[in-house]
Amino acid sequence: MKIAILSGSVYGTAEEVARHAERQLKAAGLEAWHKSNMSLDELLAFAPDAFLTVTSTTGMGELPDNLLPLYSEIRDRLPAWSGLPGAVLALGDSSYDTFCGGGELIRELYAELGLREVVEMLRLDSSETVTPESDAEPWLQELAAALQG
Repeated sequence: MKIAILSGSVYGTAEEVARHAERQLKAAGLEAWHKSNMSLDELLAFAPDAFLTVTSTTGMGELPDNLLPLYSEIRDRLPAWSGLPGAVLALGDSSYDTFCGGGELIRELYAELGLREVVEMLRLDSSETVTPESDAEPWLQELAAALQG
């Protein structure tokens, strides 16, 4: 199964988590692909069977600037991905009212596209964790199992 990993990061943490997720999912036997700042055409050329988006939240609950172009392009073109599995790993800070708002925007996009959320969105709180990569590992194992099951 081919899983595309989309990512959006302000300070680089979400990018690191996305790269770690790519390694974990490959180790689980999936064909995982992550590329920072990918275009929709690159994503379509990969022809994914599943999606994982790893994103932080910025501003008043928005997506990071480096994910906005792809997000907008997907919303404008609405690729035929209905029924495909997807998952969201959101990073945020629970001291803000918009905790993991970027992840919620991606979940809304997944719903518009008809993607099936195969595991509930993981919310990693920067005020509680200093190791988001390792904190995500059990959830990534659950994701891999759901995609292979």
